[in-house]
Amino acid sequence: METYTLLREFADSWMLLVLFLFFIGMIIFVMRPGSTKTYRDVADIPFRHEDKPATAEQRKTARSADTRSGGSLAATSKEHQ
Repeated sequence: METYTLLREFADSWMLLVLFLFFIGMIIFVMRPGSTKTYRDVADIPFRHEDKPATAEQRKTARSADTRSGGSLAATSKEHQ
């Protein structure tokens, strides 16, 4: 069997199934109970300090909350220094 034909058959059958299961798994992961608060908080990030810059205390609180959630503030930290 030719390599192209073998890869084509694999992509048509098993890879389609794997990618479909991955897609369904991601949908379930996003829609799981308890994730609403996390995603709502992340969605509101651009609007947190709309009227004035954040104070030092607010930046400190935001950094500690972000590190607890596993996020990275490397770019944000450089902007504020």
